Amino acid sequence: MALPGSKCLSLFMLKIDMHTHLLPEHIPDFAAEFGYGGFIRLHHHKKGAARMMKDETFFREIQENCWNPELRIDEYARYSTQVQVVCTVPVMFSYWAKPKHTLRVAQFLNDHLAGIQARYPKHYIGLGTLPMQDTTLAIEELRRLKEELALPGIQIGSNINDINLGDDRIFPIFEACAELDLAVLVHPWNMMGQEHMSKYWLPWLVGMPAETARAAASMVFSGVFERLPQLRVCFAHAGGTFIPTIGRLEHGFQCRPDLVAIDNNVNPRESFGRFWVDSITHDADLTRYILEQIGPEKMMLGSDYPFPLGDLEIGAYLDQMGLSEDDQALIYHKSALNWLKLSSDSFEL
Repeated sequence: MALPGSKCLSLFMLKIDMHTHLLPEHIPDFAAEFGYGGFIRLHHHKKGAARMMKDETFFREIQENCWNPELRIDEYARYSTQVQVVCTVPVMFSYWAKPKHTLRVAQFLNDHLAGIQARYPKHYIGLGTLPMQDTTLAIEELRRLKEELALPGIQIGSNINDINLGDDRIFPIFEACAELDLAVLVHPWNMMGQEHMSKYWLPWLVGMPAETARAAASMVFSGVFERLPQLRVCFAHAGGTFIPTIGRLEHGFQCRPDLVAIDNNVNPRESFGRFWVDSITHDADLTRYILEQIGPEKMMLGSDYPFPLGDLEIGAYLDQMGLSEDDQALIYHKSALNWLKLSSDSFEL
């Protein structure tokens, strides 16, 4: 017997959506508090909807499912999904601001996510955010996330004010994540070249996959995974264009080691199996290719809920791929539990 809405799942298969975004219903006026602009605020202009505003500039309209945890639980039940891993919307990172102000924003958001996790422990897992532009403050908040808020991981941007994630300035934060046993979700933001390609939504369609590949390649070529083999990193949106272009990356590594292998002499293809990705490909054939490359133990169900460019049916296409029950179990919950170092005992079936 299958669960409602699924043709392939065994009865009571636990499903964890490990890539979703959640905001507080009300956000302080940080621009007024700090004395300069650029921060996001919410304008609740009608019932069940709000405009995200950067000062007086419209950024995006969101619906109630972006802030109402109980509504989200009901919506997820339609797709037989019990657990949501929630993190902030990347525009909230605020890495560009004064570090002490970014810390204030991060603490507000992290306290909110921790509260959701504590209030709905069978349905929500929170990933915190950090003032990544300041290593000392970032590590201090990282320790608070672990020791006071009990969050199992963090979400960071694909670059930190255009500094690549393989930069030595970022390494101490990864080192602290490994030491504290915290998972890391790398999410694209601040897309390179976006000012030159605003038409056709290209920053989101082209820039985001490239940004994720930029982050992954930077970490691989700089040797982060060799230096910190216990670090648990997931690259959003199925790793962007990193895995599909591995042939080119490997060829560059082999033909121009003087340019590519200057910090790490390990073939980039050998990084497969050292990181996780979510399942957001929108393409069953690409999903199969990625599964062949890294295995189902490194792929996790993800949707980017509640945004329209995400998987709007929470993995429904995966149900139709003819995956084995063992592979389904890995993708739907076991891989995420391993990434987060959590037990399925905490969640209801």
